[in-house]
Amino acid sequence: MIERTKTYLHNEFSIKDLGSLKYFLGIEVAHTEDGVILSQHKYSMDILSDCGQLGCRPSAFPMEQNLKLDHCNESHKVDASFYRRLIGKLFYLQVTRPGIAYVVNILSQFVSDPRDDHMNAAIRVLR
Repeated sequence: MIERTKTYLHNEFSIKDLGSLKYFLGIEVAHTEDGVILSQHKYSMDILSDCGQLGCRPSAFPMEQNLKLDHCNESHKVDASFYRRLIGKLFYLQVTRPGIAYVVNILSQFVSDPRDDHMNAAIRVLR
């Protein structure tokens, strides 16, 4: 059935069979006997590199326990465009790392006016 579909598509359009899927939109795909494994290792390493966190000390949890983040005006402002890009990258990273979903959702609430506390929490997610 797959070969018939490929032949049909080839006759209708100009297509090329690249074989088994290995990498797509920043997601590495590994085929095993038990199924398919999705990984964003390279994407994760690129994020760490962009943020200067390569070789950082890893953290066991993505968020400090009992951490309360709010729209505090006492902290210093951080670069909002950098913070937005980082949060966007973390949203995409959730595809293969659902354990960060809660904290990324919390951090996304502060993209309009990010402060030091918010950036420190985002860096903790990277660690």
